Amino acid sequence: MTTRRKFLASASVAALAGAAALTPPRLYAQEPKIRWRLQTYAGPALAEHVVKPAIDSFNRIAGKEMQIELYFADQLVPTGELFRAMQKGTIDAVQSDDDSMASPTEVTVFGGYFPFASRYSLDVPVLFNQYGLNEIWDEEYSKVGVKHLSAGAWDPCHFATKEPIHSLEDLKGKRVFTFPTAGRFMSQFGVVPVQLPWEDIEVAVQTGELDGIAWSGITEDYTVGWADVTNYFLTNNISGAWAGSFFANMDRYNELPDHLKELLKLTMDSSHYYRQWWYWGGEAKLRTDGTKMKLTTIPDKEWAEVEKAARVFWDEVAQESETKARVVKILKEYNEKMEKAGRPYRYT
Repeated sequence: MTTRRKFLASASVAALAGAAALTPPRLYAQEPKIRWRLQTYAGPALAEHVVKPAIDSFNRIAGKEMQIELYFADQLVPTGELFRAMQKGTIDAVQSDDDSMASPTEVTVFGGYFPFASRYSLDVPVLFNQYGLNEIWDEEYSKVGVKHLSAGAWDPCHFATKEPIHSLEDLKGKRVFTFPTAGRFMSQFGVVPVQLPWEDIEVAVQTGELDGIAWSGITEDYTVGWADVTNYFLTNNISGAWAGSFFANMDRYNELPDHLKELLKLTMDSSHYYRQWWYWGGEAKLRTDGTKMKLTTIPDKEWAEVEKAARVFWDEVAQESETKARVVKILKEYNEKMEKAGRPYRYT
């Protein structure tokens, strides 16, 4: 026989069970065992694509074992101080190119946009994974207490300008926000490279402090708002893909258990894959369907002068150290191989 007391007790148990089923589990009821702070080179709008999906994925899977806090460009430290902050352990990890974060290594000059080292985004992972750049980067960063985690490709480097560029002559005197190495190279053609905090670029173009930007392809121009303050997009590029990496403080990395190291690798790989299709599709779509920027082109015969100058630049860099000479040798061998392979690897 069911008494009133038994009925109420059974009902209470059922109600609690039902409530538990409807309540989402509290994954982070306690502090995660490991907490990292990672700062990216990218501002908030760009970070939504180039890093945040991977960090969100890592955090969902790692749960209470580990959480990575993501910070945007210059949020904790200026981009130019990222390396030192990571080396000291002020922050645990970084997403950047070597050039922008001023790392004191022999490979720094090759990060970001080393002129004409790549033609397409796939060139970057092939160079690192099949042609030996991973090993060289690992050697260089291990010397300074930093773990080079993984390299990948971003977008090509084009000029976005307020005034149209139809010839090399039009570049002369143009004040352009760009990467240190790209600026060093293009200064021989009259470009005046300017370094400013990332978040100041849009206003600097509006106020006339800058004449243009050579920091990205057209996808980023639209994503971060630069297409709203520039009028023209030069279809010639000085590099087919930006080369950037994930890095970590060596001690913090070595403290991780192996399964979290593996999870970190998998989510970085997912980030690299995301960018491959996001940029590749975005560049073509915005060139053809975009309404904010008019396309201009420097004739191939004239632009060949820039490509020729790049090889001279490579040789100059190779003379600076044995390690730089090793990298340049690999770049030359790789590009010769691609040219010999022909289409679709290289078009003449």
